[in-house]
Amino acid sequence: MKQAGLIIIAAILALALGISARHFFPPTETSSTLSTLPEFNLPDLSGRQHNISEWKGRILVLNFWATWCPPCLKEIPDFIALQQQYADKGVQFIGIALEDKESVDTYAAATKINYPILLGGDNGITLAHQLGNNMDAVPYTLIIDRQGQIIYRHRGELSKKQLLEIIAPFLK
Repeated sequence: MKQAGLIIIAAILALALGISARHFFPPTETSSTLSTLPEFNLPDLSGRQHNISEWKGRILVLNFWATWCPPCLKEIPDFIALQQQYADKGVQFIGIALEDKESVDTYAAATKINYPILLGGDNGITLAHQLGNNMDAVPYTLIIDRQGQIIYRHRGELSKKQLLEIIAPFLK
């Protein structure tokens, strides 16, 4: 009986250490993760196709999101404010919604999103995987410099402060 208790305690400790290690040592980018933003086309809410090259030469904040995702909805008001504040400095937010048009259209209209929303669907999920989101996390945000190089990847909610710290050096 005593030996069984020790085995259970050892298993619990191993699990806790594994979870802790994942938190302190997140997975590194693999060689298959792209460092340059590839060309892609996705439709907007009106059905018009957009190629990412439309925003070439701008600092892009590419955000994969969904209306059923609370952290996604929490960061969108900051994105709206930052888009308004930094658009004239060459910053462009682009949302890639990973769900059906109706839900996204209703939410975008209600919140008055001031940046392009593209409908990703299955193509958006594939694109997110190509761009390093191997955990299917939402929100998933990439920051791309003016030359099209991916300079930052972030799984989960991204705060206004974090975002400003990353893009500030590229605004000059």
